[in-house]
Amino acid sequence: MISKLKEYWYRQDKVAYIFLAPSIVILFMFAFIPLVCSVVISVMNLDIFFSDVRFAGLANFLKAFGDERFWNALKNTVLFAVVEVSLQVVIGLLIANALSGTALFSRMARSVFFVPVVCSMAAIGIVWSLLLDGTIGMIPYFIKEWFGITGLSFFRDSGTAMGTVIAMTVWKNFGYTMSILVVGIQAIPTDYFEAAKIDGASRVQQFFWITIPQLLPSLGFCLITNLIGSLQVFDQVYVTTGGGPQRKTETLVYYIYKIGFTNPFDLGYASAISVLLLIVILAISLPVYFKMFKAEE
Repeated sequence: MISKLKEYWYRQDKVAYIFLAPSIVILFMFAFIPLVCSVVISVMNLDIFFSDVRFAGLANFLKAFGDERFWNALKNTVLFAVVEVSLQVVIGLLIANALSGTALFSRMARSVFFVPVVCSMAAIGIVWSLLLDGTIGMIPYFIKEWFGITGLSFFRDSGTAMGTVIAMTVWKNFGYTMSILVVGIQAIPTDYFEAAKIDGASRVQQFFWITIPQLLPSLGFCLITNLIGSLQVFDQVYVTTGGGPQRKTETLVYYIYKIGFTNPFDLGYASAISVLLLIVILAISLPVYFKMFKAEE
């Protein structure tokens, strides 16, 4: 019996499940089960103290549709995602194209640009908050000394807060996109570039007609992963602005945190917004996924 069992699982089409099992278990425990629990809690009237637990049906979802803060947070989240992902992919692509060589300088520069990716967003947020502080910040001081511009307070000004959060996020994460695209560029056969050079194509023409088309799968992967991550933005907002000023940087995940884990501690409503966020992520990312990966390479 044991020998037959071993023979069954040692088959090439079955042994893969053994290696996949740990990842499947982790995904089931930390992704699938919490997702199901969130859906269940979203239709309940439930606070963090379990004081008045009862079935609420779709009341939490209807409450969200009439909540101005929900729509404001959704608008801020979509704005952040669109601008941040666009800048990150474009900057990552340009730097990857410039540093795709094997020279020592290119390798060192890629390493330097990748360092912020492995750093904690909380730590980076604190550093940026200190550097850009209108009272003690180094950057506002130099701007005042060199250009005579005063009164700058990047994270505390409603007109610049969102842009500053986006700039900080792009600065931290573009190295991730760059590293993936560098590998994609290095995998492009050099014959394409040599033939184009013989035909008289400039480097700009080679970039648009050879590099970008050959990078479409990698660009699609970067676009989807960055988009999903941007729609769940929380850390940088929590550390730097706290959703302010005037809720100009309050995102959906930060609003979920405020509703569920601070007063009024409404887990049912927070879970309902979480489900709506999941729907928004699927609605935005799935069309991009199918458009980028349905076409043949």
